[in-house]
Amino acid sequence: MIKIYDLPEPVEFEWDKGNIEKNLIKHNVSNSEIEEVFINTPLLFFPDPSHSSEEEKRHGALGRTHTGRMLQVIFTIRKNKIRAISARDMSRKERQFYEEAKRNSEIQE
Repeated sequence: MIKIYDLPEPVEFEWDKGNIEKNLIKHNVSNSEIEEVFINTPLLFFPDPSHSSEEEKRHGALGRTHTGRMLQVIFTIRKNKIRAISARDMSRKERQFYEEAKRNSEIQE
């Protein structure tokens, strides 16, 4: 299910010291690329209940960087800031879903 979440305005990020380089090392995704996903359109959100808890709800986003790299980002919102938990290139299935959702929506790039 795709859902629109109310993101904090302005969009700000919180980078955890223990997590700041994890996505770069593991998936070759920089923090600036993660931030780009949240300011580019189209951007699709989905809930991540299997990794959420009562204390912290996790969400996912499918979007693009300025260079067109298609990423999936798992995040939470803490103190009105986005905290990226993981980021990686979209899978083939996610890319197909993203492109189909883009074609079937009124979202304009």
